[in-house]
Amino acid sequence: MYNGRMIGIFLITHGSYGESLIQCACHVLNKRPLQLAQLGVTPADDPLDLLPTARKWVDLVNDGEGVLIMTDIYGATPSNLAMKLIEHGRIELVAGVNLPMLVRTLTYRDKENLPGLITKALAGGRDGVMSIK
Repeated sequence: MYNGRMIGIFLITHGSYGESLIQCACHVLNKRPLQLAQLGVTPADDPLDLLPTARKWVDLVNDGEGVLIMTDIYGATPSNLAMKLIEHGRIELVAGVNLPMLVRTLTYRDKENLPGLITKALAGGRDGVMSIK
């Protein structure tokens, strides 16, 4: 049941991919969701220099319900940066973010706990990929 609080969502991606996903999700949902932020990593960035900024964004989107961080490619620089932020049970990470995954998490983050939201995110990302015949 909704208690007025929700899980924060933080995207760490290559370049402007995260911002593009957020803009598309805003279009689909017809609003800019709260507690949603992104950090784009460019080839010129030193990931260790970005770590304090990433921690600040995690704190800003967290209202006490936790944060789900989503990255684009597991093992790449954004994912490696995000792994340094994990605090199991409070800050979790999912790799492979796509628009269906983001929309699903934004839709369910006020109805699920963090483990439940991870399940919804994975299902949304997987179910959003299909062959159309």
